[in-house]
Amino acid sequence: MANKSKIILGIDPGTLVMGYGLIRIEGKKASLLGMDVLKLSKFKDHYERLQQIHCRVQDLIREHKPTSFAIEAPFYGKNVQSMLKLGRAQGVAIAAAIQEGLAVTEYSPKKVKQSVTGNGNADKEQVWQMLQRTLNIPERPDYLDATDALAVAVCHFYQESNPLAGITGSKGWEKFLQQHPERIVR
Repeated sequence: MANKSKIILGIDPGTLVMGYGLIRIEGKKASLLGMDVLKLSKFKDHYERLQQIHCRVQDLIREHKPTSFAIEAPFYGKNVQSMLKLGRAQGVAIAAAIQEGLAVTEYSPKKVKQSVTGNGNADKEQVWQMLQRTLNIPERPDYLDATDALAVAVCHFYQESNPLAGITGSKGWEKFLQQHPERIVR
């Protein structure tokens, strides 16, 4: 039986620029479908920006029919107003995904960077360079928000394909061995 391909939509929420990235999964291999940004700075009203985010995410889902939706969680900052606006942007994107029937998975920025580069403190340039090598991306995009969103999608792929993802400590190893007794060498 052939493996059915999957599509993962990754979102890097923002109030001025929202990044999005799409990858196709066939078997255990990921390939780039597309990435871009939604520029929101031309909209002066915050609520109009939220509407644009909602509509764009819905359009992406309807056009590409992803099987998974992953979004980066807001990082904690000192500016409460900025955090509130970013949380709203994230919430609107999540609501659009839920309206279209997709389950939502959220990853911290540190988790995304760790999954893609091996370093949870990697900068945007390091994330881009790793994605360029991994997905054979020919050109650097104008906005690294697009590659950040792509990194969220790749992180989700890695987490879904790793049997130990999210499991820590000795119980993780024990659970893995229980689920895969054929891997025990006697």
